[in-house]
Amino acid sequence: MRIAVTGKAGQVVTSLIERGAAAGHEVIALGRPELDLAEPASVARALEAAAPDAIVSAAAYTAVDAAESESDLAHAVNGAGAGAVAQVAKTLGVPLVHISTDYVFDGTLDRPYVESDPTGPTGVYGASKLAGEQAVLAAHGHNSAVLRVAWVYSPFGANFVKTMLRLAGDRNEVSVVGDQHGNPTSALDIADGVIRVATNMVCNSYPELHGIFHMTASGEASWADFAEAVFAASAARLGPSAQVRRITTADYPTPAKRPANSRLDCSRIAKAHGVVLPDWRQSLESVMARLRSAV
Repeated sequence: MRIAVTGKAGQVVTSLIERGAAAGHEVIALGRPELDLAEPASVARALEAAAPDAIVSAAAYTAVDAAESESDLAHAVNGAGAGAVAQVAKTLGVPLVHISTDYVFDGTLDRPYVESDPTGPTGVYGASKLAGEQAVLAAHGHNSAVLRVAWVYSPFGANFVKTMLRLAGDRNEVSVVGDQHGNPTSALDIADGVIRVATNMVCNSYPELHGIFHMTASGEASWADFAEAVFAASAARLGPSAQVRRITTADYPTPAKRPANSRLDCSRIAKAHGVVLPDWRQSLESVMARLRSAV
């Protein structure tokens, strides 16, 4: 299968390149300057030239706090840009897998979110990603799968795990928010799930394969729980470690409001696509082993 993915250097894109090759697929990563989501004409040119069997829409404006002061750019990329990708997929007649986020919810529920729960983003980033979902489904809903992911980490790029390890390198205690909960998810596992979904859609046209799905790791944690697991895994490999001081969201104000509850119920994708991602602690061990071996 020939998969065109938007973006070149993100965690999910890098993971797709690795996992796709391992599974025998050709993954073509397309990013700036040849593909710029803020310039729809470039999107069409680049994707049409790639002649893919499936498209993965992974590129996005992901600077959550900066989006509060760059609303126009965030919406241009995450909203209109996502719609432009979907329009090309429709023109080419190929399935589209679009990556979205837990930030489309306000985080106030006392249980994991299901796909049918009302959305209500509290910041510009979440609103722009929700606009992208809507644009994708409006343009190519009969042959698209929108995958909401959360708390992404990997051996690649910048992420929470790498930040914790860096901080532990020069201090004995790290303050981490303990009242936000979610599903830490390895981008490598996300890539495996994306490939499974894309393969299913290329091979079948069943209506239940399309629409919105939640796809995160099994198990849940607070950011503080996640940090403690990172430090334990690092210490076991003689790497940097620190004590975690649990703080509240109010103790660490940010320009964009974070959801207190980012937990996503992934039953629908398990039933429709047979995708069940591993427990986050298991995947964290795999990522930590790679990070430590690279030191």
